[in-house]
Amino acid sequence: MEQAQFVEARQFLGRHLQRTRLVAAPSLERIGGPPVYLKLESELPTGSFKVRGALWALHANLPRRGLTEVVASSTGNHGAAVAYAAKQLGIKARIFLPENSNPVKKANIARQGAEIVERGTMDLAAAWQAAADYAQRKGVFFLNDADDPDLPAGPGTIAYEILEALPATATIYVPMGDTALIRGVADAAKQSSNQVRIVGVQAERAPSYVLSWKAGHTVPTDTCDTIADGLATRTPLAANVNAIRELVDEVVLVSEQEMLNAIGRLALEEHVIAEPAGAAATAALLKSSAAAAGPAVILVTGANVAPAVLRQAISP
Repeated sequence: MEQAQFVEARQFLGRHLQRTRLVAAPSLERIGGPPVYLKLESELPTGSFKVRGALWALHANLPRRGLTEVVASSTGNHGAAVAYAAKQLGIKARIFLPENSNPVKKANIARQGAEIVERGTMDLAAAWQAAADYAQRKGVFFLNDADDPDLPAGPGTIAYEILEALPATATIYVPMGDTALIRGVADAAKQSSNQVRIVGVQAERAPSYVLSWKAGHTVPTDTCDTIADGLATRTPLAANVNAIRELVDEVVLVSEQEMLNAIGRLALEEHVIAEPAGAAATAALLKSSAAAAGPAVILVTGANVAPAVLRQAISP
């Protein structure tokens, strides 16, 4: 992605969103090891980093199309972000969710005034198809975070904020769902510093992009049944696989229990609330047998955790 796109996205988002905090996380540091920091994307409106990409992509597309409505398929956070962006920019939003989706995230979408349509199970495929079909109508734009070419510039602004606040950053841990986040962050970081390593993190029960990164081609999985609904992808896109193979230095899989442990650690030791996908990067750092080479930054990407999951994570 051209640097000018990141610059333009930063200027636009700076008028709409406050910069998120980068805070020290002493409980995550090893004795004698480098410092560890948390980038609190969970503090953004709707409680997730997703609002960066949705706001920027919708803004970029409004002058190109005669839009009256935007639609999205989502397990929750992207849907809430699109609903928020639509409300800010003055158009209607319709969000297609799987049935039995995270109630916290569903309520978050409803608060933004979007219409909610439920299709299929926790697998996003049926909701995606319903959104794509609906978007054939005139004036309707399907903002799909997996393949929208503008969207990664939004989350890419995270890297600029990190490197401005902490130029010595050596490693950034980034969750991988549909990969828009890691493609944006990694691209912007590599353009700014040739010393930053990017570590991508997926759930063991939704490993399609990790398997694809290792194999060098798309490797779909039959299921993606994980508590980390924000990481629940099973059908990787070839273009995204090619991009992360160029930009991402290491990939890590974390278990359901490791994510629960990370949620508990963040809550009890750092007083930070994170959902499973939002805590996945922390789980990867805790799982690592070696300390990072220098200051490490962990993205805490979302705070929309279901109450039952949070209780499970912090129970003794």
